[in-house]
Amino acid sequence: MLTSLLDGTRRSLLLRQAALILAGVALLTLSAKVQIPFWPVPMTLQTAAVMAIALAVPPRMALAVFGAYLAAGALGLPVFAGTPERGIGLAYMTGPTGGYLAGYWLAGGLVSALARSAPLAPLGVWGRTIAMLAGLAAVYALGLLWLTAFVPARALLAQGFLPFILGDLLKIALVAAASAALPGRRAGDAQ
Repeated sequence: MLTSLLDGTRRSLLLRQAALILAGVALLTLSAKVQIPFWPVPMTLQTAAVMAIALAVPPRMALAVFGAYLAAGALGLPVFAGTPERGIGLAYMTGPTGGYLAGYWLAGGLVSALARSAPLAPLGVWGRTIAMLAGLAAVYALGLLWLTAFVPARALLAQGFLPFILGDLLKIALVAAASAALPGRRAGDAQ
């Protein structure tokens, strides 16, 4: 009887985790598809969704959500911004935005872990903001590194950083403000 109770609890936990991963993938997809007219290129809400998910779930779950999102895209599902119009699947992922997509995966785990870490968790909103800025740095580092295969070095910042940084900082500020409603995290929450 105890074994069947444990099996039922484990099954329930797995179902909740799967539902959370699917909800995260859906949120990331929706955030990639919503475009706000902006100069010089339209802005999506993806950075905000990445940061919000990373703050909301433990690191392993964040990595699972972003891994599932990337896997869905690799399989050809139109989950990314500009898909299917600009290609799908691995062809899209190996294009100019591939580094930023990988950066989202890295940022998800990094932001989640940092926001729950002993030095930052007690800082509340400020600690979460620092964690998100570190995650954004990871996104840009991987994104710009990958973009060097497609853009001349002299145009790298103009095409891969400057048009987006102010919008991304604004999105982080909005997520930080919204996170003020979250209870403080304990260092032991990192899973």
